[in-house]
Amino acid sequence: MSQTKAQLVSGTTAQDLTVDNINTTSVNSGQVFGRKNLLMNPGFTVFQRFLSGSQAAITGSYIYVMDRWFGRGENSSAVFNVTQTDIQSEGQNRHVSLKVTVTTSTTPGSGDVFQVGQFIEGKNINHVNLGNSDCKPLTLSFYVKSSVTGTHSGSVMNNARDRSFPFSYTISSADTWEKKTISIPAITVGTWERGTSIGLRVYWDMGTGSGKRAAAGSWVNARAVGVTGAVQLVTTNSATWSLHSPQLEVGTTATDFEERSYPEEEAICQRYFYGHARGTNNSIGVGVLYQDNNMFTFIKLPVEMRAAPTLEASSSSGHFTAYSNGSNDDFNGFSSTWNITNTQGSLNAYSADGLSGRSAGHSAMVITSNSDAHLGFKAEL
Repeated sequence: MSQTKAQLVSGTTAQDLTVDNINTTSVNSGQVFGRKNLLMNPGFTVFQRFLSGSQAAITGSYIYVMDRWFGRGENSSAVFNVTQTDIQSEGQNRHVSLKVTVTTSTTPGSGDVFQVGQFIEGKNINHVNLGNSDCKPLTLSFYVKSSVTGTHSGSVMNNARDRSFPFSYTISSADTWEKKTISIPAITVGTWERGTSIGLRVYWDMGTGSGKRAAAGSWVNARAVGVTGAVQLVTTNSATWSLHSPQLEVGTTATDFEERSYPEEEAICQRYFYGHARGTNNSIGVGVLYQDNNMFTFIKLPVEMRAAPTLEASSSSGHFTAYSNGSNDDFNGFSSTWNITNTQGSLNAYSADGLSGRSAGHSAMVITSNSDAHLGFKAEL
């Protein structure tokens, strides 16, 4: 600023103004830039799926609970529940956490995998330049508590699962919230997805077997979900483990947790799952009777999904109702989709789905008609 302009401010010199301009709050002392957290729904508040008790029993495969967060067991020898749990009374300045409770314990075999975590789309992590000479380091921070003390573990890895960074952290006091920070060095080798598939896998280990573990603190050329010798939570029946405020960010410093509004977080999550309707008397959309008892219902998706989604919906007696031509009929569900894209869902219900009394050429209002009815679209990684 020139002296002439500075003199327009009464009693203030150019030097004063220059000092004021650079006397700003440190970036590390609070949130300055948005979208620094590479993890989605880190507050665990978005929960679009229809799950009784806000929980899922993890018996195998990838089972999603809160949006973007899954539990997995590669066999059913151990079972654990993943729950959205209220922690407002626990002095953490957070509403909910992700909680794991072991309901069927086991001693994991060498190749067994038990984990919770999240996949990050390649497009969302390209700026980290994983595998390139200019790759950036990452920092993972989170709050955790468990009924089992000792050294726990997790890892991050590529989609091919042949490059892993196993990490460890110590839980010192049972059932006490503790903050943990993990430094993840840059990696300049390996194959890393850049598009709409998995760019980075982020895991917290719940008891993976010895064949899927390695030493902590360095990149290894293997699928290492956890750390050798670390706690295997699934060996202890009724053991618990809870997580809140996980943040994965570029750089070597764990900064303050990024706060995002609920509508923004929900829209981000809807790229991967969109819960269109659930419960009783909620609108599905407008249907068209192409033939007698053969109805197509069209739904405009609120955001462009990662890929053409698959239908995830209930199918049971009387879960849905079609109103047309002055009458209505209950039916069970939608047996197929038709010309579905990443921006539009088209559903088909016909006589085999319990649809009856509907005449060709009419339009229909389609709603849910059971408290357990639900319908959504899934394009998860």
